[in-house]
Amino acid sequence: MKIKILGAESLGVRSLCVLVTTDDKKILIDPGIALGYKRYGLLPHPFQVAIGYNIRKKIISVLKSGVTDIVFSHYHGDHVPLPDANPFQLDAYQVSPYFKKPKLWCKSAENISHNMLIRRNELMRILQRDFPNSKGKIDGNLRFSSPVFHGMVKKNHVMMTRIEEGDTTFVHASDIQLLDNNAIFLISEWNPTIVLASGPPFYLKQYQTKEIYDKAWKNAVKLAMAKNLSTLILDHHLCRDKIGLDFISDLSKKTGKKIICAAQFMKKQPMLLEAYRRELYDELPVDPKWHDNYAKGKNTIMKFQNWRNFNVENNVSK
Repeated sequence: MKIKILGAESLGVRSLCVLVTTDDKKILIDPGIALGYKRYGLLPHPFQVAIGYNIRKKIISVLKSGVTDIVFSHYHGDHVPLPDANPFQLDAYQVSPYFKKPKLWCKSAENISHNMLIRRNELMRILQRDFPNSKGKIDGNLRFSSPVFHGMVKKNHVMMTRIEEGDTTFVHASDIQLLDNNAIFLISEWNPTIVLASGPPFYLKQYQTKEIYDKAWKNAVKLAMAKNLSTLILDHHLCRDKIGLDFISDLSKKTGKKIICAAQFMKKQPMLLEAYRRELYDELPVDPKWHDNYAKGKNTIMKFQNWRNFNVENNVSK
């Protein structure tokens, strides 16, 4: 089994997109990307836009090359192509030709918000595919969970994916945020060797409490100590804040287990660009009209290929 994480916050974008290749399948999970439209009152910095542009190209390239299966864990804009994509997101119209042949495995229309239901229906129209309810389904080495909570948001559910081949069992646990006890239990029952999961969104004020931190920590320890687990990859919401890498490092020291972010799994240096947006603007000044011009195709990203010791090409998963 080959696991390639294409997009994640430690890789510079909002995403949890993964390509898993087995002997008989190429499975693309959550093909979506976003940049966090506003953070600290600032639009995405052009360097982050450049990173996002390259990651979108990688996702499109994977789709063009042909995949056997595509998974939608839920319908938030950083996990699916979008009918109304802004310049920093994956356009559903652009990628629709590549959705004709793969099997689709989808979160059902149940327990999602009204806006997400509208998006789901629009995606079905654009991609010209019905989205099957895949909860609990099994197809060879593929298995999907019953719905679990999107963190503390009990009205929104997500679907987890399990892929097994030989001695490796990979679980993609999108947006559980380590805050749903049932999700942690289900993952442990699946006996994974590698887990990729979303950590908690400490960047949001309502999540900055000792109670939430302690709950996420306790569940992370429980997950890390699962019987056969060799690698726990924590990313996504967790790495939208500078505390994310400290949480991961402290957890690894506490448990003695291999706990890393997505960039480290891909053998790259973590770059939490959203968390460092103010520093980006301070160190690489941006013309106030840049984003409007970029949306009109008048500005390019060529002048924004480097920041500190990061380079656009060298920090995008190949």
